[in-house]
Amino acid sequence: MDFPGVRALDNVSFTAESGKVVSLLGENGAGKSTLLKILYGDYQPTSGKVLIDQKEAVFRSPFEALQNGVSVIYQERQLVQNLSVGDNVFLGHPPRRLGFIEGRDLNHATQKIIDEFGLPFKAEDRVWELSVAHQQMVEIMKAYNRKIDIIAFDEPTASLTETEIHKLFEIIRKLKAENKIVLYVSHRLKEIFEICDDVVVLKDGRFVNKLRIQDATEEELVRMMVGRDLKGIFQRLVHTTSFGKVILEVRGLCNSRLTDVSFALREGEILGFSGLVGSGRTELMQAIFGVDRYERGEILFDGSPVRITFPADAIRLGIGLCPEDRKQQGIIPIRSLRENIVVTIQKELARLGVFINRQKEVALAQEQVKNLDIRASGVEQAIMYLSGGNQQKSIVGRWLARKPRVLILDEPTKGIDVGAKAEIYKMISELARQGIAIILVSSELPEIIGLCDRILIMKDGRISGELARAEATEEKVLSFALPH
Repeated sequence: MDFPGVRALDNVSFTAESGKVVSLLGENGAGKSTLLKILYGDYQPTSGKVLIDQKEAVFRSPFEALQNGVSVIYQERQLVQNLSVGDNVFLGHPPRRLGFIEGRDLNHATQKIIDEFGLPFKAEDRVWELSVAHQQMVEIMKAYNRKIDIIAFDEPTASLTETEIHKLFEIIRKLKAENKIVLYVSHRLKEIFEICDDVVVLKDGRFVNKLRIQDATEEELVRMMVGRDLKGIFQRLVHTTSFGKVILEVRGLCNSRLTDVSFALREGEILGFSGLVGSGRTELMQAIFGVDRYERGEILFDGSPVRITFPADAIRLGIGLCPEDRKQQGIIPIRSLRENIVVTIQKELARLGVFINRQKEVALAQEQVKNLDIRASGVEQAIMYLSGGNQQKSIVGRWLARKPRVLILDEPTKGIDVGAKAEIYKMISELARQGIAIILVSSELPEIIGLCDRILIMKDGRISGELARAEATEEKVLSFALPH
């Protein structure tokens, strides 16, 4: 499969058998998503064939793929936000009576699936009202509802809680028992060993190996993916041993989702926020950055009270936010890498504050690309074509261009492969050593424990516990996060 100047897939061949879950494993840019898009009719292969039941399958669109029993659940949600859950689950094939859509049957059938999944919302609820995790479950329900023979999951658990992941795996096992072919893409090796039968490893668009999961080890798979052993990455990081003054302090912050949240952050410190999905971590970051309002409490910056009503207020103070949802809230996908990096500092670079200074923009973007090792064909490449890890580093570069004093990273490695994660970890550690105060929000406990100097755990919109790095274990973090 060729794109202008890039060969995304190079002579990749493998088989997947009915009644098995097959993992497609590889770094970002290995070719996994391209394979799925060919299977689903989004892309047409430059050469080669897709065979289903030993017959060539040519799908010119996702609609044709669905008609032929093939469904792909992408990491980026494909939902109509202002429609109900039921409307989305039956989108394109609603139940009809005498030619008319029967809303009662639609909602009843949807509610049966919701109850089967054990989810706390209704068929009539609007999708935009649901959390990111629950929207992802609606996406999975939509595919589950169709009569399919081949179903592919692309990073399905990135936004899910442990309970929802358990329910998803029950559904996958049911599909497997029904003799379906299940393709599973995830960077979480623990999940692959739990749910998959076979694993196909890709690197740089090429087939590396196919193994039975019982014959593989995590270390072996990582070496195949990235060409090196990443064991001990956290031990190799250089941590700051002394911190500067308190730069950001939050006192008694309250709104509809937060209750009496207080903490202090020092220069050069990496402060971790852990907790289950819905615990209030992201809502707290959005309140600090001015995305959401807070009703009571105060924020101090450099020891002085400040009022952050809009993101512009936070930016002026020197606070940057890399949001949880990189695709929806972070990047401007149709714009270039240059435009995405300079967007927060464009006015300062402009001539007379009005006219675009392309030369300065290019120079600044190239500087961030070099410093952060962002891999792209050039600064004019559309950011949508970069891997997830390079997109994430581009968002960080956007804030570094403004020389921030506080950088909030909300799930910075979500949907990123293990190799890119190691690069992100090294970058975060280096930024802290430069004196930047870091807030790290993550659902991955090894990441929180390995990177952070101090960990705050949230539950039900409150801070339920605090641990220093030296005393933190997964069991201790979970004891503060889980309901009693």
